[in-house]
Amino acid sequence: CCIDKDSSAELQEAIGSMFSWYRSSSLTLVHLCDVSDTGSLADSVWFERGWTLQESLASHAVLFYTQDWSLYKNLETTNHKTDPTLLEEVGKAAGIAKQHLMNFYPGLDDARSRLHWASRRRTTRPEDIAYSLFGIFEVHLPVIYGESAEHALGRLLAEIISGSGDVSVLDW
Repeated sequence: CCIDKDSSAELQEAIGSMFSWYRSSSLTLVHLCDVSDTGSLADSVWFERGWTLQESLASHAVLFYTQDWSLYKNLETTNHKTDPTLLEEVGKAAGIAKQHLMNFYPGLDDARSRLHWASRRRTTRPEDIAYSLFGIFEVHLPVIYGESAEHALGRLLAEIISGSGDVSVLDW
């Protein structure tokens, strides 16, 4: 990615803006480097990565490409999110209902479901499992690399509870 990770200010701004960048984009291209022309979306690690959750939810238009940069299933469409069959496949692979993939709004509503979607995902840096959710919950917290994933998630959960009053998020 093009983010200067040596600049804490740039990193903070980038993480805080990422969801809105995807939301404002005209088109999100997803290269599934581990899916062949005959493969399935469900086999891709893309659906296991923490940061790709917001790409799935924020982007209005998405095109999936296979490992050789062929359009997934050679579908003639300008947006895979408008193809009902493919949207069903994406929903199953991501563990997210179709209506959320099509019409997602960031915020604190249905926080338990949003946390559940993230629970299936992994990040390279432990704290990123929480940071990758900032845009989904529309929260603004300091990015503190070096803190543990547990501490980062604790701060995120405290912010969700503070904003929503919903303590059930502790049981996700």
